[in-house]
Amino acid sequence: MFARLAVVAVAFLSAAACTPEAAGTPPPTTRSTAIAAAPSNGTVPAGRWRAVLIAGDNNSPAFDNGVQSLREKLVAHGVTNISVYSSNAAATAPAQLASVANVATALRTGGGDACLVFITSHGEEKGFVLKTDRRLFDPGSLERLLSAGCGSVPTVVVVSACHSGTFLTPDMRKPNRVILTAAAKDRSSFGCGAGDQYTYYDQCLLQQFDGARTWRDLAAATRTCVENQERRMGIRQSSLPQMFVGAQVEDLRLPQR
Repeated sequence: MFARLAVVAVAFLSAAACTPEAAGTPPPTTRSTAIAAAPSNGTVPAGRWRAVLIAGDNNSPAFDNGVQSLREKLVAHGVTNISVYSSNAAATAPAQLASVANVATALRTGGGDACLVFITSHGEEKGFVLKTDRRLFDPGSLERLLSAGCGSVPTVVVVSACHSGTFLTPDMRKPNRVILTAAAKDRSSFGCGAGDQYTYYDQCLLQQFDGARTWRDLAAATRTCVENQERRMGIRQSSLPQMFVGAQVEDLRLPQR
């Protein structure tokens, strides 16, 4: 099933960035051109969302912190169906181990009228890291599992990792999906060192979450926040967060009570 998952070396990167920086210009923000009906008023009741939150590495507390803080926000917004996965075997409940098998089962499991998948980890251009199995989870595997578990319901995917723009493949860009990535395919993201509370992207997403109406609004506000943070830190090659918004979910709202 996971023939396309590649074994990854255990050596990871500096405190400043999740992978070495790379040059290049990312593709512009894009959206699906398919036409289909959106949820009524762009709203799915909070109790009908299903969320899967994944911290793929534990060499920095930033990943688990991001997942746990987002879980708390979702609970405050009325979401009850939340699964949390951590690469830290000693993580406190309700986290489960972020193994390939567990993550695949979580993504493949159906239920709910909308899906939210949040992944925060190290990353390469081939995918994001699941340290438990020393593997990369690639875009093709994620797409197959999302199709099986979420199908045609509104689906939001957030990949917070270096080079996470690699998940904006043609197959991933379905009209019922919103995809947010912390960086362009050829760029690093920042803030995943051992002393960081959150990655820059996760911190900005959490800060902007309560004030956003739609997922498109949240993506734009988070990107602006990251750009400002990187400018203050003097980062010369910005991470260039990306977003894709499908035609069915252009006005999809964040869950609310």
